[in-house]
Amino acid sequence: MDNNVIVGLDIGTTKVCTVIAQRDETGNLEIKGVGTSPSHGLRKGVVVNIDATVESIKKAVEEAELMAGIEINDVYVGIAGGHIEGMNSRGVIAVSSKGREITQSEVDRVIDAARAVVIPMDREVIHVLPQEFIVDDQDGVKDPIGMCGVRLEAEIHMVTGAVTSAQNIVKSVKRAGFGVQDIVLQPLASANAVLNEDEKELGCVLIDIGGGTTDVLMYVDGAVWHTGVLSIGGNHVTNDLTVGLRTPGQSAEIIKKKHGCAHRNLINPSEMIEVPSVGGRQPKMVHRTFLAEIIQPRMEEIFSLVHREVKMTGFEDLISAGVVITGGASLMDGTVEVAERVFNLPVRIGMPAGVTGLIDVISSPMYSTGVGLTQYGMMDLGPQFTDSSEDGIFKGITTRMKSWFGEFF
Repeated sequence: MDNNVIVGLDIGTTKVCTVIAQRDETGNLEIKGVGTSPSHGLRKGVVVNIDATVESIKKAVEEAELMAGIEINDVYVGIAGGHIEGMNSRGVIAVSSKGREITQSEVDRVIDAARAVVIPMDREVIHVLPQEFIVDDQDGVKDPIGMCGVRLEAEIHMVTGAVTSAQNIVKSVKRAGFGVQDIVLQPLASANAVLNEDEKELGCVLIDIGGGTTDVLMYVDGAVWHTGVLSIGGNHVTNDLTVGLRTPGQSAEIIKKKHGCAHRNLINPSEMIEVPSVGGRQPKMVHRTFLAEIIQPRMEEIFSLVHREVKMTGFEDLISAGVVITGGASLMDGTVEVAERVFNLPVRIGMPAGVTGLIDVISSPMYSTGVGLTQYGMMDLGPQFTDSSEDGIFKGITTRMKSWFGEFF
C-alpha cells in the first residue's frame, strides 16, 4: 500500500465506516473512497460478537476499496464505549540542566512525572495530551524548550480504556485481514474533522452522538481538558419509537431518519405519517407531532446528561465558543434547538472539513470520525506498531506517545 494512503476505520454500534484518503503533492488530504456497512457485533461501542464485527468490517472496507480503486493493508481504528475515562494530572520537576535551560530531556521527565498515577491493572493509557507547562510561576506556556527556570510543571490529560475492549477491537480488525497502525479515541478524531482552531482556543464542547454512545470532548485554551463517554445514543431514540408507536425496530429506525424531529414546535400540527404495525396488522396514521413528543424527552435527556458532566468539570464558564454536535443522530431536525435550550449557548452541527476529493459524499456528521481518523493519521504522530498483537498493542501506544512528545515540541 502507498505510504501516502491513510485509512480510517470507524467501528460504531450501528455502522462501520471506512474512509480511504491520500496525501496529495501539496500535502492536503484527498478523500478517495468511502464505505459503510451495518454493524452487528457491537453494543454501546464495545465488541460483543467478534465474528459479526469482522464481517461488518470486511463489507465496509470492500466498498471503500471499490470506490477508491486502492487495496488497503493497514488502518487507523477509533475506540469508544462506556469504559473510556479521562483524567487531568500534573507533574513537577526541578530543572537540572546547565544554565537552568529547559531541554527536551526536562520535558520528557516532567511528562513522565505527570503520568505517574496509579491505574488499575485492567486499564491502560490510550492518549496523553499536554495542556500547558508552568515555568517557575509563569503559566500558559505551550513550549518551554529554551526557556530558563528552576521549576517545571506540566498539566496533561490522560485517556484510559479497558485493555480487553481495545484488544477485542484489534482482534476483530486483524481477523478481517488488516493491520492496526494506531487506535484513536473517537471524539478526538471527530474533533480533528469538525472543530476549527478558534473554537479550540475560545473553549468549546464537542458532542458526538452515535448509535450506542454519546462521546464528549471539551477544549479549553486550545487543549483537551475533559473526555467522557455516555452509554446512551440514537438507538435509545429508536427503542422509544418502537414502544411508543408499537412498530418493528427496523420501521422505527426508518421513521426516525425520515420524519424524526427533536422539537415539537418545528412541526406542522396537521402533518400525518404512516406507521407500519406489528403482526401483519394494517398500518396506522399518526400525527408527526406525536413522534416529537417521544423523541424530544430522550434528546433532552442526552443533552442534560452532557450538561451535567460539563458542569462537574468546573470549566463551564470557559466554553465561550459554545457547543458543536456531530455524529449520525445530529442529523435529526430540531437537535440544535433542543441543545441550545439545555446549554443556553450557541450550538452548531459539525461537518467534516479540511479535506478535498469526495466532499459531497462525506459532507455529513455521520462521517466525522472516519474523516478525522485519516486526518489524525496524516499528522504522523509516531511509528506504526511494531507488535500489533493484542498483547503488544499498548507497548506500541507507549512508544507512539514518547515519539509524539518529541515531535510536538
